[in-house]
Order: sequence, then C-alpha cells, then structure tokens
Amino acid sequence: MEVKDFYYELPQELIAQDPLEDRSSSRLLVMQRESGALTHTHFCQIPDYLQSGDCLVLNNTKVIPARLFGEREGTQGKVEILLLRQRQKDVWETLVKPGKKAKPGTRILFGGGILVGEVLDVVEDGNRRIRFSYEGIFEEILDRLGQMPLPPYITHQLKDKNRYQTVYAKYDGSAAAPTAGLHFTPELLEEVQKKGVTVAEVTLHVGLGTFRPVKAKTVQEHHMHAEYYQMDEAAAEAINETKRRGGRVICVGTTSCRTLESVAMRLIQEEGDEAAGSGRYVKACSGWTDIFIYPGYQFRVMDGLITNFHLPESTLLMLVSAFAGQGQVMEAYQEAVRERYRFFSFGDAMLIC
Repeated sequence: MEVKDFYYELPQELIAQDPLEDRSSSRLLVMQRESGALTHTHFCQIPDYLQSGDCLVLNNTKVIPARLFGEREGTQGKVEILLLRQRQKDVWETLVKPGKKAKPGTRILFGGGILVGEVLDVVEDGNRRIRFSYEGIFEEILDRLGQMPLPPYITHQLKDKNRYQTVYAKYDGSAAAPTAGLHFTPELLEEVQKKGVTVAEVTLHVGLGTFRPVKAKTVQEHHMHAEYYQMDEAAAEAINETKRRGGRVICVGTTSCRTLESVAMRLIQEEGDEAAGSGRYVKACSGWTDIFIYPGYQFRVMDGLITNFHLPESTLLMLVSAFAGQGQVMEAYQEAVRERYRFFSFGDAMLIC
C-alpha cells in the first residue's frame, strides 16, 4: 500500500485559518460506515445521530503554550523552541530552530532571562534536551511567555489561546490539540448526556508526530512516534459496560481512538482473546503507544468516530480510511472539497457511524 494512495487535491483557501466564533456552528459531514452514504448538516445537530446507551469517548489532554522565543546568551541570536516531552523535572526534549546553533552547553534566555534554558545534548531526530532554570512556578512562566504551538499550515495569529483547547481539557501535556473535540460546547455535551449517552474521558498527550509528514513510499515503512496515554477505572468500566449491553463506543478524535485500541491490544496481549469474550474490552492502565492504524486493521472497541478533515497522505487520514474504507473516505473528501468544507485543525468535522 503506497502513501500516494491517500493523496487528494485541496485548494489552499479551504484550509481554515481561524476558529469559528461559535464552536458548534461548524459544518458536519455524516457518513454511514457500511454504505458510504453522506449527509450534510451542522455540528450542533450531533445529538440527533447519537442514541441512548452510546458512549462518547473524549481525550481530556490540555495543550501547553509550548512554543518559546528566546535569544542565545551573549550573541542575541534568535532561537525558537517547541517543548515536546518532559523527561524529568525541568528537563524537556525540544525541537530547536536553528538547531545548528544549539550545541550542548548553549544557554538560551527567554523573557529577558525570566526563563533560562541550557542545551544538555542532542537526541533522536536531532531534538535537544534542555534543562530550564527559573524562579517561581514553571507552568505560570510558560503561560506568560509561551505561545500555542499551532500547526505550520495555520499562518494567522491566534487571538484567544482557549480556542485551541477543548472545553473539557484537564491535564497539561500536549503539543497539539485533539481538534475533533474543539467543536463541543458545555451546553452541547450536556444535551448529549441528557439523551442517555455516557461520556468517558481518557488522556493521550499529543506529540509532534501529528505534524510530521509521512516520508516513506509505502505505508508499512512508516513508524509512529510514541505518545503517553492513560485510562482510569471509571472510563474502562463505562466503555466495557457499553460494549456488554450492545451500545456504540464513539470516539471523539483519532487520539481517543488510538488510546482505546492501544489499551484493547494490551489487554489481549496480557490476557488473551478470552478477555473480550468475558466482556472486558479495555482496562485501567497507562503507558506509551506508537500504534499505527491503517487499512487492514481490525478495530476491537471503536464503533463510531468524530473527526476533522486531515492532511493528504497523513497517518490520520489512513486511520480514518482503515475505519470507513479507503475508497469511501476519499470520495467523501472529494465531496467535502466540492461543497467547500473547511479543512484541518480549525475546520469542519465528520461523523462516521
């Protein structure tokens, strides 16, 4: 299977540069998974497509203002860094531009020295480990000095940081938002629950890999970056109970999907296929996952997916194609282009069920 099989033409003007003022007013393309039939509506109508007994799975990760701009000590050379992953207290793996100027021992000043970073070493993919020193609380300093790490295809300045954050974000750790969830408002979630839909929350901290293009020629050659996930007892029981009684588990975003499917695979590896036979599909656990879902994958838990429109030749588009069929998904994308849907992080949404 070649990466080029997931290419489609997208006019530049369809890439959404700004979030809509009303989160739930975005458009929604509903696809019937079996037939590929399409319905055009708006996201505020999502409760009409959910049923009592369903379980909606949200990723409650919180995006940190991970992009920092500073100067190399003694030279005033401009440096941009992106926090990727906390390795230990005050030590982060980072992406640095320009990387050639960030050799071990280099000190970088942010906010005139309010925050100081020292490059420790160079690690995988040319990333740098940096130790930070400061006075006060790191998160407060980061909130003051940092900017939201918007994807490279968004060129407009974000006026309100909270618009690149879901309304249910709780736990700091992501370098990118789980964007399918950006469409929900507290009122819409309340309406969903009043309909008898259970809401379960998991955590997957989204890493830089979500921005990186697939450089391999064939799909199978690509390797995913690992991301940290966590599922607690309450979420595991809600999902298992939904499956036991025949309800649908509907993931909000590919990150929620990857979490559920990773946990299900882990359970099978540890306890065998009989775990699902006894009504246990997932369990409370945490860890790192580099699961790569592409056509041919057999889904173990997810029955429906709410997702945005993804970049051509991306791993996210491959995941959606694995769930709904490559041909059907590519036809749906062509329809979305014809109908002038808004694409990518601040764009419109799909529901596949």
